[in-house]
Amino acid sequence: MKPALLTCLLSLTLAAPWALATPNTPPPPQREPLLLRNATLHPVTGPVVAGGSLLIEGGKIRALGGSDLAAPAGARVIDLGGRHVYPGMVAASTSLGLAEIRAVNASTDTAETGPLNPNARALVAFNADSELLPVTRGGGVLTALSVPEAGRTGLIAGTSALLQLEGWNWQDMALVPEFGLHIVVPRMRLNSALFPTQPEARLAEIRRSTELRLKLLDDAFESAKAYALARAADPATQVDTRWEAMRPVLPASAGATPARPVVMHADDLAQIRFALDFAARHGLKLIINGGADAWRVADTLRERNVPVIIDGLLRLPMRRDDPPDALFSLPAKLAAAGVRYCIAEGGRDSSNARNLPFEAAHARAFGLSDDEALKSVTLYPAQILGVADKLGSLEVGKLATLFVADGDPLEPSTRIERVFMQGREVELTDRQTALRDKYLKRQ
Repeated sequence: MKPALLTCLLSLTLAAPWALATPNTPPPPQREPLLLRNATLHPVTGPVVAGGSLLIEGGKIRALGGSDLAAPAGARVIDLGGRHVYPGMVAASTSLGLAEIRAVNASTDTAETGPLNPNARALVAFNADSELLPVTRGGGVLTALSVPEAGRTGLIAGTSALLQLEGWNWQDMALVPEFGLHIVVPRMRLNSALFPTQPEARLAEIRRSTELRLKLLDDAFESAKAYALARAADPATQVDTRWEAMRPVLPASAGATPARPVVMHADDLAQIRFALDFAARHGLKLIINGGADAWRVADTLRERNVPVIIDGLLRLPMRRDDPPDALFSLPAKLAAAGVRYCIAEGGRDSSNARNLPFEAAHARAFGLSDDEALKSVTLYPAQILGVADKLGSLEVGKLATLFVADGDPLEPSTRIERVFMQGREVELTDRQTALRDKYLKRQ
């Protein structure tokens, strides 16, 4: 090999880890009380408090009040000059930490091969040094559900993890190490008009393939239930890692509520109906992810208390005859119908997780109230993900994971000025701010 070529390859190899790693240093745990004074507090669960104060101790909110809230001895006091304080937003469906640059295979670890991978865990694949984490924090999104993908032919993708977007490693960042099992429902609506050149035999083959995949999914759950019964009867039964990973989503006994939910990715009406029937048949605790057609079965979703994670609004309608605002108005329709929901940014594009507040802004422009729009990316995802006792609002006892902004965080013109993760102030620098500062200096 030529010396010049060898030198070039070595330099690229040595530079690669640094190109995909944030230089930000996580701060140490909070050691002294912190009082945020002269702030406009947005608790989310209550009215806005102008000229308010917020006391943080041990990484948690200890008190909220007015200007008369006293600072304890040794406390650090920050006067925010009327700036707005919000709870950190929660991204309820994302590939953050699993995908860096989609065009670079070595930086993507979202899916395993094969259709059935219940033992895959997003947590252990999460890259705590991702350059996308500080970028996302800069948008006020401080917590995310990192979701594995099923691949082109996959069905059971694996188990997701809820992580705060700051820390040395995934062990430090995990809030819920194993949240739920994710299943991708195959497309079930085949419009033959879209395939005018395909012979009927080919269309029949496609339909048959979908039927076989659905049967494979059903057989997997039957096998997992049989395995769970065998293990309960005899703990010495040989461990199968796939079925063992499914035990927490199965009811321990008839009528019992499983320990973990099953998140079924379904957009079309036929997919959602299948998910509802499948969950009822197997006794699963169901969450719908996607939900473009959820408004069409809103009554059933409300009656069965099935929440919907709306996986992005900025995409095309499901059908050619749908109105252009079909997805923009979806949150308002679900809210009016009494369906539990939250808004996510769209799981595949981790580089755009920072745009979560603007998804909510679109919903606000199409019928969602100001309060509902804010809750859709703060309190509601926390409730659906089972962490409303820790996140989603400014309340005593919850984690002090919050940000300070100069205005409404759902507006693109708003600047987020400070971020606190469990009471620790996190630096707001990233690759994008570095490039901004660089080119601002250009003469």
